[in-house]
Amino acid sequence: MLTNVWLVLLFPLLGFLWCLVFGRLWPRLSGWVASLAIGAAFAASVSVLVGLLALVPGDRVRVGTLYTWIGSGAVTVPLGILVDPLSTVMILIVTGVSFVIHVYALGYMAGDPGYGRFFAYLNLFVLAMVLLVLAGNFLVLMVGWAGVGLCSYLLIAFWFERPEAAAAGVKAFVVNAIGDAGLILAAALILTTFKTLDYVTVFQEAPRLLTPGGGTVTAITLLLLTAAVAKSAQLPLYVWLPDAMAGPTPVSALIHAATMVTAGVYLIARAAPLFTLAPLTMGIIAWIGAITALFAATIGLVKPNIKRVLAYSTVSQIGYMFLAVGIGGFAAGIFHLMTHAFFKALLFLAAGAVIHALGGEEDMRRMGGLRAHLPAAYWTFLAAALAIAGFPGFAGFFSKDEIITLAFTARTGSAALGVIALVTAGLTAVYMFRVFFLTFHGKPRLDPQAVEHLHRPGAVMVVPLIVLGVLSVVGGYVQFPGEGFGDFLLPAFTFFGVQPVVVYGLNGGIAAASSLVALAGIGIAWLVWQKYPTTPEALGRALAPVHAALLNDYGVDALYGLVVVGAVRGLGVLCARVVDGLVLNGIVDGVGTAVRGLSAGVAHLESGYVRTYAVAILAGVIVILAFLVRGGL
Repeated sequence: MLTNVWLVLLFPLLGFLWCLVFGRLWPRLSGWVASLAIGAAFAASVSVLVGLLALVPGDRVRVGTLYTWIGSGAVTVPLGILVDPLSTVMILIVTGVSFVIHVYALGYMAGDPGYGRFFAYLNLFVLAMVLLVLAGNFLVLMVGWAGVGLCSYLLIAFWFERPEAAAAGVKAFVVNAIGDAGLILAAALILTTFKTLDYVTVFQEAPRLLTPGGGTVTAITLLLLTAAVAKSAQLPLYVWLPDAMAGPTPVSALIHAATMVTAGVYLIARAAPLFTLAPLTMGIIAWIGAITALFAATIGLVKPNIKRVLAYSTVSQIGYMFLAVGIGGFAAGIFHLMTHAFFKALLFLAAGAVIHALGGEEDMRRMGGLRAHLPAAYWTFLAAALAIAGFPGFAGFFSKDEIITLAFTARTGSAALGVIALVTAGLTAVYMFRVFFLTFHGKPRLDPQAVEHLHRPGAVMVVPLIVLGVLSVVGGYVQFPGEGFGDFLLPAFTFFGVQPVVVYGLNGGIAAASSLVALAGIGIAWLVWQKYPTTPEALGRALAPVHAALLNDYGVDALYGLVVVGAVRGLGVLCARVVDGLVLNGIVDGVGTAVRGLSAGVAHLESGYVRTYAVAILAGVIVILAFLVRGGL
């Protein structure tokens, strides 16, 4: 089993190296090699799952070490992995969804001059994410964490010749660097406290060395939370994710569905033995998730750009996951992470098919009536929209129902958290079906020439849509057969003494309420954007201040630009003018002026007359003789 785990790391590495070396020579072949590499990694992940299921539940936590990476005095850090139900689920999601996205990208990116480079970055991205989730200690985790951040920059800014793409890549890198600093400081504090960074040792020793609710564990978990908030785009560090839509659509799907933004949720679940000792941090996590979910859902109601709506949808859905893990529902959070990977990847890829067909158009105000022209995108987008809206029977219904149930019934939950989760579910249905109706229904708002020259997706793009469409429908049923998804994950937590809150079956009342809310949201979207299409414009005029606030993200981005970016630029100008201009340049210029003046004075001694030099020599001889005579006395 452990041998197969290393194959999960090896195949993306080999794919990356192939594309790096041969990508320019055979770009089309490199795309297929990169896709097959991720497919092989997924097959290896499936074999890991099979091996894990063959073990009894209490024996499903295994540690493997490749070699001792760092050995310095009392500190030893092995390059090791931790294989348990949690890491197994994550590698299946990462490699499986990434494989589908790779295949889709074969068609979407065809003809792009950076084709080989694109697939090299994709393979490296998957490698970094797999390393992150398989890490057996915090140092290896940090390597994968940094690698994911680097690859996100490379992929978001892939079309770097476009100013908005280059700026978005820098923004993502800078915001994530804040989280990286939190992770580094947390690791340093863990090393100081435990004298090791090994997961098993740290998690098993935590109850003995740390006081529940004490300053040390609270500091460690708050620093880890900083890293998670930045990577998973939660308030207040969400601002990089909407701008990340400047990258190619397969990149958006990969970042939002299988990698990057899920890393923060995984970090909290992985470090559950530490977080459960810090009730203050857990409460903060839950409320950050709830507020972010509601905040982003309201913004999604007005954005005209199809990919930006999906971006805010991701921010909102990750908020659900934070809410779940914050109240102790670690299994529920990972369950929603899995179903979200299916329907969010599908939403982006179906939207990408529309954008590809329209020659790059992303504004829904210039779409409409595409149902007949793009049937595959239409039906698969509908399946994904029903799943994310929590329509009964679809994948998102089961995972979202678990979280809402926990918000109302868990010991650390509350009615307020439950109501926020329920309201957000309704808003999700509204904004997702707003996208659906504006894009595929109603009167066409397209340029007639654009309709005549639609670039309809080929089989290499349609098949991934169908696969993800099926998973968006049936993916939630893993909760039921056999031991169930929650029970399967339990050993990853109970092995370290953590007892997560698990929901068994559906809560009839809450399931009915969430279903009614979802249906009401779909109905509102149909009335506003399909039945009476003039309503949005009328509402926009009547609620102009609210509409403007939502359209401008409540001014959060502008506030960052004024307070943070403005302050940093002001400090830069001050340093340039005072420190650099006056102090440093003054010192350098002063030294130059002094040397110039001294050289000018000395230059007068070089007259060129022999008699002058003879007098100087005579004067020197007299001085030397005087010194010698005085010394002899």
